[in-house]
Amino acid sequence: MIAQTLRMPTIPGAWHAPGIALLIVMGMLLSVYHQTAESMVAIWLRSDTFAHAFAVPPLVLWLVWRKRVELGGMMPRPMAWALAPMACAAAAWLVGRLAMANAIEQFAFTAMMVLAVPLLLGRQVGWTLLFPLGFLFFAVPVGEFLVPTMMQWTADFTVMALRLSGIPVYREGLQFVIPTGHWSVVDACSGIRYLVASFMVGSLFAYLNYRTANRRLIFVALSILVPVVANWLRAYLTVILGHLSGNKLATGVDHLIYGWLFFGIVIMALFVIGARWSQAPAVPARVPARVPAQVPVLVPVLVPVLVPVPVPVPVGGAIVRPLSTAVWPVVLMAVALLWSPPLLLELAPQQVSNPPRLQLQEHLTANWRATDQPVTDWTPSIQQASAKVQRSYRSSDLEVGVYIAYYRNQDTNKQLVSASNALVSGQDKVWHPLSQGVVTVSATAGGFEASSAEIVAASMAGSSRNTGLTVWHWYWVGGVVTRSDVVAKLLGVWQRLTGQGEESATVVLYARRDESNGGKIALQAFARDNWTLLERQLRETSHRQ
Repeated sequence: MIAQTLRMPTIPGAWHAPGIALLIVMGMLLSVYHQTAESMVAIWLRSDTFAHAFAVPPLVLWLVWRKRVELGGMMPRPMAWALAPMACAAAAWLVGRLAMANAIEQFAFTAMMVLAVPLLLGRQVGWTLLFPLGFLFFAVPVGEFLVPTMMQWTADFTVMALRLSGIPVYREGLQFVIPTGHWSVVDACSGIRYLVASFMVGSLFAYLNYRTANRRLIFVALSILVPVVANWLRAYLTVILGHLSGNKLATGVDHLIYGWLFFGIVIMALFVIGARWSQAPAVPARVPARVPAQVPVLVPVLVPVLVPVPVPVPVGGAIVRPLSTAVWPVVLMAVALLWSPPLLLELAPQQVSNPPRLQLQEHLTANWRATDQPVTDWTPSIQQASAKVQRSYRSSDLEVGVYIAYYRNQDTNKQLVSASNALVSGQDKVWHPLSQGVVTVSATAGGFEASSAEIVAASMAGSSRNTGLTVWHWYWVGGVVTRSDVVAKLLGVWQRLTGQGEESATVVLYARRDESNGGKIALQAFARDNWTLLERQLRETSHRQ
């Protein structure tokens, strides 16, 4: 009832200035960093994996509202030293923006919002709201980097379980054949949706139902482990249902329905079992005060304009003067700090240049010549490059394919290092990876490390090409060679800060694989003979502005 009142110890006016200050800083954060906030919401809308994030903001507000009695008896005080971690978060946002690393940028933005609370309201308030503030990080859409690993785990478990069930299985990478048909583990089979949703709900359940840290940590760990194992069982049962029914059940769209139904039953069982060990909530300690206040139940404590103006208040025999002015210098410092990264971003050198002109020569060194007959019709799944070139070369009985994707003036839609760039797309119906590793390119070519992979064209996919490729690939960023995504990102940040135009490329060499390692021999020979020449061409391309 609106008219119902709640008697609780409070200090009139204590929340007025800090509350207004918090609203100012939060509003400024949402205004200055609105592009980051919008990018988060865009991912929530686009990806079913993170649709649960829409529930995070209202849940955080509800969790704060549950603490209103405890908060009402506190004296909020600004904590200026919290500017140090906020400065680190602001710097991380700038690095993430320059590197176009959405996860870093969004985590840093969320961290700045979280740190604003202890900065302006103090350590006691921040500690009391530790879980609600931490829960806000579930709004950051991160976790898709786990998809390839979880797909591999799902395929490993499914094949193992089928063999233990007495069903013969022939496997190639993430695809496998059983007597009644062929199956493949795709992105939707990774279980990342189950994991992310279960982790969030499990953390909330543990916080609301347990008081001790041990019980909370155990349940959160189970909320991570159970969906992973449940997804393995779901995949196995899907294949078994299809096998026993002659592919009439658990195929097509209905296998997703069965999957979500099975997952829902498992997670519900986890919560039912977890509820048996729930603990009664702790009774908040009463804060001594001499001036009780009449506060409407439906008026949150953190709404400052509804709290009386500050006056001297006797508490415990002493006169306590609420801090009405001490918070404003902290607000000014926070505003200046939070404005700095976007300002530095605007002042960073910007370079506008023409599209790159990238070509591969007809004749290379050591008698390598271009051939009209390609090594294969496979092409890496690399998106939005400024320029691409692909060609096959032959020398004696050795044959190698070359693919280069060149990037200039990257933005959020055009990135050298991106989750959408891969050797084989997750939607590819023919090609799929078998293994990955690291290889050292010959010292005469620079002695650098490159990533390696084995990919095959599956006969089970209805293709007559039962072939495979050995692939080597690396990044070239402003003259520096690396196979590391992180190093390539950081080099791109340095290029952007120094106005070098973000000249970079992905270099891919590939050859047919065979049992005698002929593919590796051909790749090593080609890289040894021609990488110096190819790198010189990349440098020339970078200088054609």
